[in-house]
Amino acid sequence: MSVHVVLSTGSSSEYTNGEKEFDLEARNVRGVIKALDAKFPGIGEFLEVETMVAIDGELFEDGLYQPLRDGCELFFLPKLEAG
Repeated sequence: MSVHVVLSTGSSSEYTNGEKEFDLEARNVRGVIKALDAKFPGIGEFLEVETMVAIDGELFEDGLYQPLRDGCELFFLPKLEAG
C-alpha cells in the first residue's frame, strides 16, 4: 500500500540531502521508518527519537505501529515539549 510521507523537520534534511517528500510502500509507521532508513542510513533512529507523526491530520506521540491506509498522508513533526 502506498503512503505519502512528508518530513517537516529541518534536521532530517541532513540525512536526505534536502528531500522532504516521498511515496513509499508500508503498512504502518514503523515500516515507513525502516524504508526511509534503508534509503538514508541513520534517519530511522532520528525519526523514532525526535519526532511524532500525524496520519491524515491526527497526531500520534507514539505511533510506530499505527496502521496506514492506502493513499494516506504521513507527516513527521518535531515532538511537542511542555514546559
